[in-house]
Amino acid sequence: MQNNHNKKPREYSVSIRLTDEEKIELENFSKRMGFSSVSEYLRNLHKSNVKEQIDNRSIVENALKNLTPVKEFFKTNLGTMYCGNSLDYLFNIADEESVDLIVTSPPFGLVRKKSYGNEDADKYCDWFRPFAEGFRRVLKKNGSLVIDIGGSWIQGAPARSLYHFELLLLLCKEYGFYLCQEHYWWNPSKLPTPAEWVNVRRVRVKDAVNCVWWLSKTPYPKANNRRILAPYSESMLDLLKNGYTAKERPSGHVISRKFSKNNGGSVPPNLLAIANTESSGSYQDYCRRNGYEVHPARFPALLPEYFIRFLTDPGDFVLDPFGGSCVTGMVAEQLQRRWACIELNAGYLQGAIGRFQPDNSTGTKQRNKPVYYEIWQPCSVTVNDVDEPLIKDGGKSRPKSKK
Repeated sequence: MQNNHNKKPREYSVSIRLTDEEKIELENFSKRMGFSSVSEYLRNLHKSNVKEQIDNRSIVENALKNLTPVKEFFKTNLGTMYCGNSLDYLFNIADEESVDLIVTSPPFGLVRKKSYGNEDADKYCDWFRPFAEGFRRVLKKNGSLVIDIGGSWIQGAPARSLYHFELLLLLCKEYGFYLCQEHYWWNPSKLPTPAEWVNVRRVRVKDAVNCVWWLSKTPYPKANNRRILAPYSESMLDLLKNGYTAKERPSGHVISRKFSKNNGGSVPPNLLAIANTESSGSYQDYCRRNGYEVHPARFPALLPEYFIRFLTDPGDFVLDPFGGSCVTGMVAEQLQRRWACIELNAGYLQGAIGRFQPDNSTGTKQRNKPVYYEIWQPCSVTVNDVDEPLIKDGGKSRPKSKK
């Protein structure tokens, strides 16, 4: 608390109109928080908010100092790979409101460090701030921002970090983005991790889903779900063939006659089932043939393809500021969108050039028929509860190995 001789005279007052209940609540809350009066509480609140804004501004300004300039690395008729810090591209090269879609998978906030350079989960939002500001600067008013981001675990405990949810709140609350819809990328082939809590102590199930945030500067970005239809199920095909009686379902939903119209396919859910199993292919062959490092955290081509088809037109501009091995650029090229990918690691970009060689068959050109994945309903395999008792300490102690 300041000494009296350091206090400036307070010559002004502000009138706040309150109900009796609001006045009592504010007075009681101020006392509980340790303030002598409502005025002292409000002044402290204001100072805290101003300090937070100044601190956040300094984080962005410091990140924009001494940037590694981006340099053109490889170019096609439609797009360009850049090597360097994408903040330089976002603030110094790209025009304001010039990008139709940003689709990217930034380094996740993981406890264990990876070779491609991930960030600490507890510092993730501050690290992301300058990128959030840059995204808002370059994105068109009706464009979209799509971020694939995996979850993380608290170190040494079977409890989840909230960093990816905190990032979502940061983007919406502080930078004015709207959450158009959350998607969940389910990788059917993902190994049962984290092994310690899933396979050893048996107190968690495998973590097989990434969050994919679809955001925009407006609640009404351009989009069309007719471009991403899924095949009809056997029951729906039977319904279309034999007809359907319009009626109210037990849930109260009214199914009209329009329900039996064939629209060429069904609207997909926001659960994206894409197995990420590619261990061989033209990209990997190109890297191995030339002695380049294969990027260890590539997302499957179908992920950016879904959003590029859904949210952009041919000729639109697609940006991936965490380009990695340039999967986004490859898909954008094949779909006749203009594009740019920025990556700090020149080694990854050397391998990424293989995606644009004439013999490349990866991505949209490779797929000729839909793939169906089966997911079992819960408790499809049950055991006797007595034979498999609960782990009373919740996995706090490791089970003794069986000899």
